[in-house]
Amino acid sequence: MGITKAYDVIVVGAGHAGIEAALAAARMGMRTACFTTNLDNIGAMNCNPSIGGPAKGHLVREIDALGGQMGLTADATFLQMRLLNSGKGPAVQAIRAQVDKREYAWQMRLTLERTANLDLKQGMVQEIVVEDGRVRGVVTATGLFFAASAVVLSTGTYLHGKTIIGEVQRASGPGGLAPAVGLTASLVALGFEVGRFKTGTPPRVDGRTVDFSRMVRQDGDPEPLRFSYMSPVEPREQLPCWQTTTTPRGHELIRQNLHRAPLFTGAIQGLGPRYCPSVEDKVVRFADKEGHQVFLEPESRQSHEMYVLGLSTSLPEEVQIELVRTVPGLEEAELMRAGYAIEYDYIVPTQLKPSLETKRVRGLFCGGQINGTSGYEEAAAQGLIAGINAALFVQGRSPLIIDRSEGYIGVLIDDLVTKGTPEPYRMMTSRAEFRMMLRQDNAHLRLTEKGRQVGLVDDARWETFQALRESIARERERLERTVVAPGPAVQAVLERKGSTPLRSGTTLAQLLRRPELRYADLVAMGEGRPELPESVRQEVETQIKYEGYIGKELQQVERMRRMEARQLPSDLDYAELKGLSMEAREKLNQIRPATLGQASRISGVSPADIAVLMVYLERQSRSGRGAERAAEEG
Repeated sequence: MGITKAYDVIVVGAGHAGIEAALAAARMGMRTACFTTNLDNIGAMNCNPSIGGPAKGHLVREIDALGGQMGLTADATFLQMRLLNSGKGPAVQAIRAQVDKREYAWQMRLTLERTANLDLKQGMVQEIVVEDGRVRGVVTATGLFFAASAVVLSTGTYLHGKTIIGEVQRASGPGGLAPAVGLTASLVALGFEVGRFKTGTPPRVDGRTVDFSRMVRQDGDPEPLRFSYMSPVEPREQLPCWQTTTTPRGHELIRQNLHRAPLFTGAIQGLGPRYCPSVEDKVVRFADKEGHQVFLEPESRQSHEMYVLGLSTSLPEEVQIELVRTVPGLEEAELMRAGYAIEYDYIVPTQLKPSLETKRVRGLFCGGQINGTSGYEEAAAQGLIAGINAALFVQGRSPLIIDRSEGYIGVLIDDLVTKGTPEPYRMMTSRAEFRMMLRQDNAHLRLTEKGRQVGLVDDARWETFQALRESIARERERLERTVVAPGPAVQAVLERKGSTPLRSGTTLAQLLRRPELRYADLVAMGEGRPELPESVRQEVETQIKYEGYIGKELQQVERMRRMEARQLPSDLDYAELKGLSMEAREKLNQIRPATLGQASRISGVSPADIAVLMVYLERQSRSGRGAERAAEEG
């Protein structure tokens, strides 16, 4: 088979994972090709046209800190932006943006087209070519062979996709586009275990047929927000979202049509996401609930089409029309698109290394929903890491591994490759052990240096980051050493805030540690610096207020890192290790953890099993030291 063209890195798919993978590899100097079944569908938002939210917003900030694209494009195309959980602690606060899905996709395509070292190609990849356990390239449906030193698979929900609306089924990717066929067979032939998942979308309605007077209006935050500290802070006209609810009449309609619901007839085989169920699933599971929240969200400034969040369904289209019209405000609504379920293939993610390289084939990486995740943000985060590590693989450099104490990206990938996932995986703040350290507001402090090291953070971003970091450090030092006397201005602010008056001098940091005081109160006392950017003021305040909690997490991190430092032999046969439970032997041989820490997080591996592994490692260490002494004496 002749080579059509040779690349360093080939990326299969141009959704949110593929975009980040292709940009990362190209920006790191790799000759890169990105294949997609349709160039007009790059960066498509086939589900909710929103980015961010709890944990997901953290991922976007981390993608940005490493030099990725999602945050920048979301900032440039948002329709509405809000800070969620603003009344809670900083660990769970997160930005959520409703974005213009058409403009977002177009901006992403332009970004790809204007990136050096990157070729965009419309074509369906059907085969991964492997020789001697190493990837050599891909073959398209038209029979062309493209050579590559590394390949990233980011096929999203297109892999052997099938859409289902009532009794109607057809081979299809999301949005009615062609599915990716043939590639699953190639992966199975290479020995990979492949599973089947399901997800779905709600119907879309024409906004001109909606009675918004019967709904609750939700506006964006008036103060400008942004995902990326490289985006300009500027006001923008924001579009409202609207809140309503399902009704008992709609619930009864669903119950009357369960015999036609694919989810209950057996037509759907794949497992769906637990945290984003269909409306028929919600009605059955929560039979006593009279209403479920529904949100209408705009999809574009250039369209009247609106996304009906909370009404995901695969019921027959005529039932969907009737169901939508039972919702207050939607009595006269016209459907522009019906909701549907989609089944697709994915690779069981325990077959991946923490670098997202497959264990079975060297140079083959996977990122995004092909790894069993759901959500644009989870996909983009994996795509970025897969693209970075594909480039590092070609360069002969060590992979970039984000551990659980460094980012939500680390939690996401570690969960996938260590535990696997029985359903589409969704990132949530509760999955992270070190939430106070992994806040969305300090993502740049945690990860920008890593992005710089791999070559994705350019000089302009690096200089901006250094200025921010230095400004935070200087202000924190000033607050720690500046002593304020109990003067009239200080006492007046304390009295207004219900805080104990000062009896003697104290540092500004000690004042700020009081729960009822904020940095703005220091400004009101004449002791703050109002000219500082809000991001600097907020970071300094959080560091000081939560210093004790962060200190405790750092101690936990140190214990975890000691476990992570204990490497396990790659060729260790756990079946021969006495003292391990049968389940542990099976799981350890299947997943083959790289470290003792990773082994401890595998489901079915108990603390007693970890103790056995620790004894084994200690014996091996003593044996090695004994061999070294014998060699020296000899």
